[in-house]
Amino acid sequence: MDTIRDSDDDLEAGRLAQDAERQARWEAQERAASAATRDIADVPAVEVITTASVHLMSAAAVKVGLADDPANQTDLDEARKLINALAGLITAGAPEISDMHARSLRDGLRSLQLAFREASVIPDPIGKGPGEKWTGPVN
Repeated sequence: MDTIRDSDDDLEAGRLAQDAERQARWEAQERAASAATRDIADVPAVEVITTASVHLMSAAAVKVGLADDPANQTDLDEARKLINALAGLITAGAPEISDMHARSLRDGLRSLQLAFREASVIPDPIGKGPGEKWTGPVN
């Protein structure tokens, strides 16, 4: 009988050791993740605006057909929405983020607007394309 109890005690001790080891690994991973991530309060507004713009720009580029698989990824309706949102953000944010940052974002936006015009089977009239409400005519 003592050997059965000893075996059960050994199994329980092994499980407890594994649980403690798992808990220690989890806590170490949590500390590493906390150290690696920045609090949003620490991120400057310029960085938030430019990062959001780059995400919109990337998504719009894919939807306009400038990605790996244009036959399956092109969606001009979605591209129009993304370009409009990007144009609004850049136009509203430009005074806040300085000309240095805004200039490259405007160039990227203009390239997307021209790519959209090229990809359209029936082009929008000048001044009525995506984002042109905020940027003025692009041709």
